[in-house]
Amino acid sequence: MKKEHSIIVKNLTVKYKTMKSFKLKTNIFRISRKREVFEALKDINFEVEKGSVIGIIGQNGSGKTTLLKTIAGIFSPDVGTVDIKNNSVALLSIGLGFKPELSGYENIYLSGLLLGFSKEKIKRKIKEIIEFSELEEFIYKPVKTYSSGMHSKLAFSITALLDTDILLIDEVLSVGDVNFKAKSYEKIKEIIRDEKKTVLIVSHSMSTLKEICTKTIWLDKGKLMDFGDTEKVISKYENYMESIKK
Repeated sequence: MKKEHSIIVKNLTVKYKTMKSFKLKTNIFRISRKREVFEALKDINFEVEKGSVIGIIGQNGSGKTTLLKTIAGIFSPDVGTVDIKNNSVALLSIGLGFKPELSGYENIYLSGLLLGFSKEKIKRKIKEIIEFSELEEFIYKPVKTYSSGMHSKLAFSITALLDTDILLIDEVLSVGDVNFKAKSYEKIKEIIRDEKKTVLIVSHSMSTLKEICTKTIWLDKGKLMDFGDTEKVISKYENYMESIKK
């Protein structure tokens, strides 16, 4: 029986235009700018089966976050396609954007609507989200008054408790204090046990990925180096990292 796929990535290339240099000329208001094109992802191809838990590894700047943001629809491919098969998708990231002037309560609704949920669905879930975040006494205060830890707790609670088909996790398995870290990790494991959900996790914790991921993607400088059994891919990656230190 042919297995169903939840994500199909074909020939994916994503480019950034960056400022290479600029110099002031005789007229201080006249600025000459040179832009260079940087390929964050280069001709990436892979398929993810529905219900899989996939790790993503690589050095900083290898394209891991760019890949997640492209799958989430935040970035558009310059070349190639990302097909998520009409699945709902949520990106769980420390950088999840909130409107700073709005309260935590209002941002829950705003984030939920942006994820494609109805007001009725958010209303049914909002009490659970607030309780999980442990921010009850701050929930009606503007998010701009929150600490980074409070911000992360709210972001995690919204994305983890609103029910999407695909969950993309970008380095947020250790948010908040010790108790919240343990609680959030258990929540992620609960989500992973749901065979209908597909999860992609970016992490520098090889032990975590070995524990919860069946397969792993290795990216390096925007290229797909390997995709397969987690133990084997991590072993290749660690050997590679040791070789470039010498």
